[in-house]
Amino acid sequence: MQTLDLIRLSTAIGIFTLMISWEYFSPRRQQKINRQQRWPINLGLAVFNMLLMRFTVGGIAYLSAVNAVDQSWGLLNQFALPNWLVVIVTLLLLDFAIYCQHVLSHKWKLLWRLHQIHHTDLELDASSALRFHPLEIVISMAYKVMIIYLIGANPFAVILFEIILNGSATFNHSNINLPEKVDKVLRRVLITPDVHRIHHSTVQTETDSNYGFSISLWDRVFKTYCAEPQKTQTTLDIGLPQFRKQDQVGIIKLLLLPFKGS
Repeated sequence: MQTLDLIRLSTAIGIFTLMISWEYFSPRRQQKINRQQRWPINLGLAVFNMLLMRFTVGGIAYLSAVNAVDQSWGLLNQFALPNWLVVIVTLLLLDFAIYCQHVLSHKWKLLWRLHQIHHTDLELDASSALRFHPLEIVISMAYKVMIIYLIGANPFAVILFEIILNGSATFNHSNINLPEKVDKVLRRVLITPDVHRIHHSTVQTETDSNYGFSISLWDRVFKTYCAEPQKTQTTLDIGLPQFRKQDQVGIIKLLLLPFKGS
């Protein structure tokens, strides 16, 4: 497990370093709120969440997949399928499950109380991918474990999926300037920064779109895909309408926000 954790952490740091460097030299949008104001909050939540998982249920997703295979539990463990197919199906089903979870996090008020913390960021860059309430992280892991047991997920695919999910989130939250032609090609399959940025718009109909984290398939199939915002990519407003000031989104306030009255 230590080797796997090291691989995941090294990959995550590497992708994050690449994205923030790209953002610095070639940003898509000129941000009104600088990194010094936002990053202590986003990185602070990331460190807290990482330590929480490390000292509680860290590695449980992989261990659950190993247990499911050993006990022949779950859908995929009921059939004699080639290993490569099991890996592909596991990746697709896990990705679909995360899409469903994301939709539910917006539609179910109790989950939205937690998920809204992610949407209070007033700008969007690679650090925004780390901005989650710790309770949402715990609930997300419990949900993922349930899905792993239901589908009988392949252990290798679970590790690969977590690496892909983390890398995709860092990529599609980043403020990088992709050439328009490249973006148009990539978005046919992947969630690009321009696609996901629309999801962080203050316009409700745009927030209720583009729920995918890695591939755009599910948004297209379930008609939640939005190709362009009402405003331009460089002028659309990021965040939630009720949180438009930086002093409203301090780290302590964000941790307590889900427990305040609606």
